[in-house]
Amino acid sequence: MKMGSSNDRDAVKAQYASSKSLDIRLNFHNMYSTNKMGFGPWLVSNYEIKEGMKVLELGTGTGSMWTGHDDLIAKCDKLVLSDFSEGMLDTAKNNVGERDNVEYKQIDVQNIPFEDNSFDIVIANMMLYHVPDINKAVSEIRRVLKNDGIFYSATYGEHNFNDIIAEWFGLFGESYDPNHLFTLQNGGEVLGREFADIEVRRYEDSLHVTNIDDLADYLQSLKALHSIGTMERDEILKMLKLHEEDGAINLQKEYGTFVARGAK
Repeated sequence: MKMGSSNDRDAVKAQYASSKSLDIRLNFHNMYSTNKMGFGPWLVSNYEIKEGMKVLELGTGTGSMWTGHDDLIAKCDKLVLSDFSEGMLDTAKNNVGERDNVEYKQIDVQNIPFEDNSFDIVIANMMLYHVPDINKAVSEIRRVLKNDGIFYSATYGEHNFNDIIAEWFGLFGESYDPNHLFTLQNGGEVLGREFADIEVRRYEDSLHVTNIDDLADYLQSLKALHSIGTMERDEILKMLKLHEEDGAINLQKEYGTFVARGAK
Protein backbone atom coordinates (compact mmCIF):
# COMPACT_ATOMS: atom_id res chain seq x y z
CA MET A 1 0.00 0.00 0.00
CA LYS A 2 1.50 3.32 -1.01
CA MET A 3 1.07 6.57 0.84
CA GLY A 4 0.42 9.74 -1.11
CA SER A 5 3.27 12.21 -1.11
CA SER A 6 3.05 14.97 1.46
CA ASN A 7 4.81 17.40 -0.88
CA ASP A 8 2.99 16.49 -4.11
CA ARG A 9 1.60 19.83 -5.29
CA ASP A 10 -1.70 18.46 -6.64
CA ALA A 11 -2.30 16.29 -3.57
CA VAL A 12 -1.67 19.22 -1.22
CA LYS A 13 -3.90 21.48 -3.31
CA ALA A 14 -6.73 18.93 -3.14
CA GLN A 15 -6.28 18.39 0.59
CA TYR A 16 -6.45 22.10 1.42
CA ALA A 17 -8.88 23.36 -1.23
CA SER A 18 -11.32 24.04 1.61
CA SER A 19 -11.12 23.92 5.40
CA LYS A 20 -13.35 20.82 5.77
CA SER A 21 -10.59 18.21 6.23
CA LEU A 22 -8.48 20.51 8.38
CA ASP A 23 -11.47 21.29 10.60
CA ILE A 24 -12.01 17.56 11.20
CA ARG A 25 -8.42 17.19 12.37
CA LEU A 26 -8.43 20.32 14.53
CA ASN A 27 -11.67 19.24 16.22
CA PHE A 28 -10.23 15.77 16.82
CA HIS A 29 -7.19 17.21 18.59
CA ASN A 30 -9.37 19.55 20.65
CA MET A 31 -11.54 16.64 21.80
CA TYR A 32 -8.89 14.05 22.66
CA SER A 33 -5.62 15.83 23.51
CA THR A 34 -4.57 15.40 27.13
CA ASN A 35 -2.78 18.76 27.29
CA LYS A 36 -5.73 21.12 27.49
CA MET A 37 -3.67 24.25 26.83
CA GLY A 38 -3.86 23.40 23.13
CA PHE A 39 -1.06 23.45 20.58
CA GLY A 40 -2.23 26.71 18.96
CA PRO A 41 -2.29 28.73 22.21
CA TRP A 42 1.08 27.23 23.17
CA LEU A 43 2.57 28.33 19.85
CA VAL A 44 1.21 31.85 20.31
CA SER A 45 2.76 31.98 23.80
CA ASN A 46 6.18 31.60 22.15
CA TYR A 47 5.80 34.55 19.78
CA GLU A 48 7.77 37.68 20.63
CA ILE A 49 5.46 40.12 18.87
CA LYS A 50 6.10 43.73 19.87
CA GLU A 51 4.43 47.03 19.03
CA GLY A 52 4.93 48.16 15.44
CA MET A 53 6.21 44.87 14.07
CA LYS A 54 5.53 43.55 10.59
CA VAL A 55 4.50 39.87 10.69
CA LEU A 56 4.00 37.36 7.86
CA GLU A 57 2.28 34.02 8.38
CA LEU A 58 2.67 31.46 5.59
CA GLY A 59 0.13 28.64 5.43
CA THR A 60 -2.29 30.41 7.74
CA GLY A 61 -5.01 27.82 7.09
CA THR A 62 -8.27 28.80 8.77
CA GLY A 63 -6.59 31.62 10.69
CA SER A 64 -7.66 29.91 13.91
CA MET A 65 -4.37 30.69 15.63
CA TRP A 66 -5.23 34.39 15.61
CA THR A 67 -8.82 34.17 16.84
CA GLY A 68 -9.07 35.40 20.40
CA HIS A 69 -5.73 37.20 20.12
CA ASP A 70 -6.87 40.69 19.17
CA ASP A 71 -4.14 42.09 21.44
CA LEU A 72 -1.41 40.51 19.32
CA ILE A 73 -3.03 41.58 16.06
CA ALA A 74 -3.32 45.15 17.36
CA LYS A 75 0.41 45.23 18.14
CA CYS A 76 1.28 44.54 14.50
CA ASP A 77 1.90 47.49 12.24
CA LYS A 78 1.17 44.99 9.46
CA LEU A 79 0.03 41.36 9.64
CA VAL A 80 -0.01 39.40 6.38
CA LEU A 81 -2.00 36.16 6.56
CA SER A 82 -1.23 34.03 3.54
CA ASP A 83 -1.95 30.59 2.16
CA PHE A 84 -1.40 28.60 -1.02
CA SER A 85 -5.15 27.84 -1.03
CA GLU A 86 -7.65 30.54 -1.94
CA GLY A 87 -10.37 28.55 -0.14
CA MET A 88 -8.37 28.57 3.08
CA LEU A 89 -7.79 32.31 2.79
CA ASP A 90 -11.54 32.90 2.48
CA THR A 91 -12.08 30.93 5.69
CA ALA A 92 -9.29 32.83 7.45
CA LYS A 93 -10.81 36.14 6.39
CA ASN A 94 -14.16 35.08 7.84
CA ASN A 95 -12.54 33.98 11.11
CA VAL A 96 -10.14 36.88 11.66
CA GLY A 97 -12.15 39.58 9.89
CA GLU A 98 -11.31 42.71 7.93
CA ARG A 99 -8.87 44.93 9.83
CA ASP A 100 -6.87 47.96 8.77
CA ASN A 101 -3.54 46.33 9.61
CA VAL A 102 -4.32 42.82 8.27
CA GLU A 103 -3.72 41.79 4.66
CA TYR A 104 -4.82 38.48 3.13
CA LYS A 105 -2.67 37.21 0.29
CA GLN A 106 -2.36 34.01 -1.75
CA ILE A 107 1.34 33.09 -1.62
CA ASP A 108 3.57 30.25 -2.75
CA VAL A 109 6.31 30.07 -0.11
CA GLN A 110 8.82 29.22 -2.86
CA ASN A 111 8.29 32.69 -4.36
CA ILE A 112 7.29 35.19 -1.66
CA PRO A 113 6.18 38.49 -3.31
CA PHE A 114 7.83 40.88 -0.84
CA GLU A 115 11.10 42.78 -0.82
CA ASP A 116 14.17 41.75 1.16
CA ASN A 117 14.13 42.55 4.90
CA SER A 118 10.38 43.22 4.97
CA PHE A 119 9.29 41.42 8.17
CA ASP A 120 10.25 41.28 11.83
CA ILE A 121 8.63 37.86 12.25
CA VAL A 122 7.77 35.10 9.78
CA ILE A 123 5.63 32.12 10.83
CA ALA A 124 5.18 28.87 8.87
CA ASN A 125 3.47 26.19 10.93
CA MET A 126 2.86 22.57 9.93
CA MET A 127 3.48 23.24 6.25
CA LEU A 128 7.15 23.16 5.18
CA TYR A 129 6.98 19.38 4.63
CA HIS A 130 4.36 20.05 1.95
CA VAL A 131 6.66 22.27 -0.14
CA PRO A 132 8.20 20.71 -3.29
CA ASP A 133 11.46 22.69 -2.94
CA ILE A 134 11.92 23.18 0.80
CA ASN A 135 15.40 24.71 0.42
CA LYS A 136 14.02 27.40 -1.90
CA ALA A 137 11.21 28.07 0.59
CA VAL A 138 13.61 28.52 3.51
CA SER A 139 15.83 30.76 1.38
CA GLU A 140 12.83 32.93 0.52
CA ILE A 141 11.81 33.13 4.19
CA ARG A 142 15.31 34.23 5.21
CA ARG A 143 15.32 36.80 2.38
CA VAL A 144 12.11 38.59 3.44
CA LEU A 145 13.01 38.44 7.13
CA LYS A 146 14.94 41.33 8.67
CA ASN A 147 18.49 40.63 9.83
CA ASP A 148 17.38 40.62 13.47
CA GLY A 149 14.04 38.94 12.71
CA ILE A 150 12.68 35.64 14.04
CA PHE A 151 11.31 32.67 12.11
CA TYR A 152 8.90 30.28 13.86
CA SER A 153 8.08 26.94 12.26
CA ALA A 154 6.03 24.25 14.01
CA THR A 155 6.17 20.63 12.87
CA TYR A 156 5.81 16.99 13.90
CA GLY A 157 8.43 14.71 15.34
CA GLU A 158 9.29 11.34 13.85
CA HIS A 159 7.59 9.47 16.70
CA ASN A 160 4.16 11.03 16.34
CA PHE A 161 0.90 9.10 16.51
CA ASN A 162 0.55 9.12 12.71
CA ASP A 163 3.66 6.96 12.48
CA ILE A 164 2.36 4.60 15.16
CA ILE A 165 -0.93 4.11 13.31
CA ALA A 166 0.86 3.65 9.98
CA GLU A 167 2.86 0.84 11.56
CA TRP A 168 -0.39 -0.84 12.65
CA PHE A 169 -1.45 -0.93 9.01
CA GLY A 170 1.91 -2.33 7.90
CA LEU A 171 2.95 0.77 6.00
CA PHE A 172 6.58 0.98 7.11
CA GLY A 173 9.05 -0.57 4.71
CA GLU A 174 6.94 0.46 1.73
CA SER A 175 6.58 3.82 0.00
CA TYR A 176 5.39 5.48 3.19
CA ASP A 177 5.80 9.26 3.32
CA PRO A 178 4.89 10.40 6.84
CA ASN A 179 5.79 14.07 6.38
CA HIS A 180 9.43 13.29 7.23
CA LEU A 181 10.83 16.01 4.96
CA PHE A 182 10.81 18.51 7.84
CA THR A 183 10.57 17.13 11.37
CA LEU A 184 11.71 18.09 14.86
CA GLN A 185 14.60 15.70 14.28
CA ASN A 186 15.85 16.87 10.86
CA GLY A 187 14.38 20.37 10.51
CA GLY A 188 17.35 21.99 12.21
CA GLU A 189 19.61 20.77 9.41
CA VAL A 190 17.22 22.20 6.81
CA LEU A 191 17.01 25.59 8.55
CA GLY A 192 20.74 25.60 9.28
CA ARG A 193 21.49 26.25 5.62
CA GLU A 194 20.08 29.78 6.04
CA PHE A 195 19.91 30.52 9.79
CA ALA A 196 22.74 30.84 12.32
CA ASP A 197 20.83 30.23 15.56
CA ILE A 198 18.21 27.47 15.76
CA GLU A 199 16.29 26.36 18.84
CA VAL A 200 13.75 23.52 19.20
CA ARG A 201 10.89 23.92 21.67
CA ARG A 202 8.73 20.87 22.38
CA TYR A 203 5.06 20.65 23.34
CA GLU A 204 4.20 17.78 25.68
CA ASP A 205 0.95 16.06 24.74
CA SER A 206 -0.80 12.76 23.98
CA LEU A 207 -4.18 11.48 22.79
CA HIS A 208 -6.78 9.58 24.82
CA VAL A 209 -9.33 8.56 22.19
CA THR A 210 -12.59 7.19 23.60
CA ASN A 211 -14.49 6.99 20.30
CA ILE A 212 -12.67 5.20 17.49
CA ASP A 213 -15.19 6.53 14.94
CA ASP A 214 -13.66 9.97 15.47
CA LEU A 215 -10.17 8.56 14.87
CA ALA A 216 -11.46 6.91 11.68
CA ASP A 217 -12.85 10.31 10.60
CA TYR A 218 -9.43 11.82 11.24
CA LEU A 219 -7.66 9.19 9.14
CA GLN A 220 -10.17 9.46 6.29
CA SER A 221 -9.71 13.24 6.24
CA LEU A 222 -6.14 12.56 5.02
CA LYS A 223 -7.22 10.73 1.87
CA ALA A 224 -5.78 13.30 -0.56
CA LEU A 225 -2.32 12.83 0.99
CA HIS A 226 -2.19 9.34 2.50
CA SER A 227 -3.62 6.11 1.14
CA ILE A 228 -4.67 5.06 4.63
CA GLY A 229 -7.50 7.57 4.23
CA THR A 230 -8.80 5.80 1.13
CA MET A 231 -9.24 2.44 2.87
CA GLU A 232 -12.73 1.13 3.56
CA ARG A 233 -14.05 2.51 6.82
CA ASP A 234 -14.87 -0.98 8.14
CA GLU A 235 -11.25 -2.01 7.54
CA ILE A 236 -9.96 1.04 9.42
CA LEU A 237 -12.32 0.45 12.35
CA LYS A 238 -11.41 -3.23 12.53
CA MET A 239 -7.72 -2.39 12.89
CA LEU A 240 -8.33 0.39 15.42
CA LYS A 241 -10.50 -1.93 17.50
CA LEU A 242 -7.53 -4.28 17.92
CA HIS A 243 -5.59 -1.50 19.65
CA GLU A 244 -8.38 -0.36 21.95
CA GLU A 245 -7.81 -0.98 25.67
CA ASP A 246 -10.44 -0.35 28.34
CA GLY A 247 -12.58 1.52 25.82
CA ALA A 248 -9.85 3.88 24.61
CA ILE A 249 -6.78 4.21 22.41
CA ASN A 250 -3.81 6.06 23.90
CA LEU A 251 -1.33 7.58 21.47
CA GLN A 252 1.86 9.56 21.78
CA LYS A 253 2.01 13.00 20.17
CA GLU A 254 5.26 14.70 19.22
CA TYR A 255 4.92 18.35 18.27
CA GLY A 256 7.01 21.44 18.70
CA THR A 257 8.38 24.51 17.00
CA PHE A 258 11.69 25.75 15.66
CA VAL A 259 12.78 29.28 16.55
CA ALA A 260 15.40 30.46 14.06
CA ARG A 261 17.36 33.71 14.00
CA GLY A 262 20.36 35.26 12.29
CA ALA A 263 21.63 34.86 8.75
CA LYS A 264 24.34 32.38 7.83
